[in-house]
Amino acid sequence: MSHSHDHPHGDHTHHHHHEVEPVEGSWLDPEDDRPSSVERRRFLAGLGIAAGAVGAVGAGVAAGTGTAQAHVPVNPWGGGERWYAGDHHIHTQYSDDGQYTVEQQVAKAREFGLDWVVITDHGGPAHQKFSIDQVTPDIERARRTQRDVLVYQGLEWNIPGAEHATVFLPPGKHTVEILKAFELGYDGRIAGGTEPHALAALRYLEAQVLSGRTEIALMFANHPSRRGVDSPHELRGWRDAAPGVAVGMEGAPGHQAAGIPKSAGGPGRARGYYDTAAPLPESFPGYPAESYRTHGGFDWMTAKVGGLWDSMLAEGRPWWITANSDVHQVFADTFTPGKQDYATTGSKGAPIDSGVKQTGYGDFFPGQYGANVVGARSRSYVDVMRGLQAGKVLTVHGRLVDGLELRVRSRDDLRGVTLGGRTFVRRGGDVEVTIEIDRADGPNYSGAVPVLAKVDLISGPVTGPSADRDVFVAPETAVTKTFEVPRKGKIRFTHTFKNVERSFYLRLRGSDGKRLTSSGDPVIDEIANSDPWNDLWFYANPVFVDVI
Repeated sequence: MSHSHDHPHGDHTHHHHHEVEPVEGSWLDPEDDRPSSVERRRFLAGLGIAAGAVGAVGAGVAAGTGTAQAHVPVNPWGGGERWYAGDHHIHTQYSDDGQYTVEQQVAKAREFGLDWVVITDHGGPAHQKFSIDQVTPDIERARRTQRDVLVYQGLEWNIPGAEHATVFLPPGKHTVEILKAFELGYDGRIAGGTEPHALAALRYLEAQVLSGRTEIALMFANHPSRRGVDSPHELRGWRDAAPGVAVGMEGAPGHQAAGIPKSAGGPGRARGYYDTAAPLPESFPGYPAESYRTHGGFDWMTAKVGGLWDSMLAEGRPWWITANSDVHQVFADTFTPGKQDYATTGSKGAPIDSGVKQTGYGDFFPGQYGANVVGARSRSYVDVMRGLQAGKVLTVHGRLVDGLELRVRSRDDLRGVTLGGRTFVRRGGDVEVTIEIDRADGPNYSGAVPVLAKVDLISGPVTGPSADRDVFVAPETAVTKTFEVPRKGKIRFTHTFKNVERSFYLRLRGSDGKRLTSSGDPVIDEIANSDPWNDLWFYANPVFVDVI
């Protein structure tokens, strides 16, 4: 069973269809009238990238009541990719500080509109010795019982000499064996080691791909600015060591509910838990004080225009960003951790329903607040990972937008490219950028319908590799154009880069405009006073333009 839905769009037509059969009781089932399923179907019926329905447990918010059939949108500029929302940073009872079962996490991801998730329990001695063998059958069971969600197996790697990272592989004959060997040989809590050991670890993963033992393996650095221990040269080193494996970082960390003030019944911490004692003795000494806070919920490395992310893009390095839940314990949920001894069993045991809302928790469930929307040729494990690897990723908080279409083209490449793409222009030629955005047409799970206020087009020249591998500034990168979003009507913007003489890149961000600096940038989030629902952003991954 499939559906099609056409929309006129200039001289192009969008064809929408999903590639999996409706499962009774899932959001694909048109007879399922649960609010989350109805809203998900309605949400995916929009143009462009479907940014995933997001919501909050315990908020008592009913989503919209649309009746549209389910569709997976087709990107008209990117070769027919469809778009799938997901989260690559999720913990369960098999983390020493987690509590939920795999089944609970996958069910919540499904409820909140995600298509794929990665289980990433903390690496370490108990995890390597006990947890992997326990979580593997749980993941396999979730794949069988909740077939409309792709469930990847991975781990949160303790990077030798640095912070944490998601490492994951698609299902395969050798997946568990590779993860076990990787963790035993290269996890910082087990094997120790320093920066060279981290590079060897990534080369090990790359070797598994080259040998055919797995089709693909990916690594994303998690919460990179939280403690300042991911130095600029380490990020560059990871990418250089295994460019098909180490492909990006969390542009926005999880733990976003932590910033809800205590006066509003929240934890009264910092968004992302970016309030730990930092800098540390091992932190990179060049980072400024502002780097240890989130900015509009996003990591400083991403949010700072002309900052570290831009410095890597300005070198021409494809380095992508994501946004995840890092879910351990969910704000206002009633579950508390099980009582099992993790150190000797590798599991906290089944969580306990206390019957009391836990307002000290700082997390949202997967898809409840943020989502990564990935362009892929099919709804398959490898293809979704290929989309992540290629940077076909939009990150969205709080359902700020329901869709985004970006097209970048020149007369020399009339077809153009979208997120993560690379196009070209003859020296002195023009490059046209077309942006179309779908407004949120229903509430997020704070109960409000978000309103996009502005969109920034950011660009900078590609100047090649820097002699200083610890550089974290790109002084020529700037906001090229700010588009004020009309209150009504279609959102469509264009901009032309005229007489292009240098290779460059461009990227997009947008916000609800509620908390901005005088220059229009996100403000530094305050500790204990940063309601995530009142400061919403989206960030899109870049497009590169080569001058020939």
